[in-house]
Amino acid sequence: MTSPTDPPPSPDGETHAGHSKLASAIERGILASRWLLAPLYLGLTVSLLLLLVKFVQGTVELARQTGTEDANKLITGILSLVDLSLMGNLLVMVMFAGYENFVSRFGEITKGNRPDWMGNVGFGALKLKLMTSIIAIAAIHMLEDFMHVAEIDNRELGWSVGILVAFVVSGLLLALMDRLGGSGH
Repeated sequence: MTSPTDPPPSPDGETHAGHSKLASAIERGILASRWLLAPLYLGLTVSLLLLLVKFVQGTVELARQTGTEDANKLITGILSLVDLSLMGNLLVMVMFAGYENFVSRFGEITKGNRPDWMGNVGFGALKLKLMTSIIAIAAIHMLEDFMHVAEIDNRELGWSVGILVAFVVSGLLLALMDRLGGSGH
């Protein structure tokens, strides 16, 4: 008869004390390895700051040229700022959801200061949100290309449309697989 403190039996039905200690050590190591992701999320924070610098530079440049440029250049400049904003949103989603899902829950310091979706976005929903942001970014790039259609050759414009269509089809297939897989959120 075994006691509750005895190690679990191995697949061969035998109880091996060494196996349990080894398995526990491996499990602790694997569980602790998730913290290796934390510096990656800190790196994304630096990337977000760099993106902010580019956004401010773009805004200042756009403001400086507003009176001298035509409407198409203004629209293209605004689309570039929207593109940077969407990329920032993408980074924040990846940082928050990735850290919360794979590293650790955010602590007490975030109480009352958390976005409503934080902690509620599963991996499937995160994939769909990321794909939606990527499609929006690709659509903005395509719209910028169409704003300069006279300056772009047909091949480059065809690639732009083809890439957007590929992203849209991929997004639809991803959503379909998520729905068929039972996540359906």
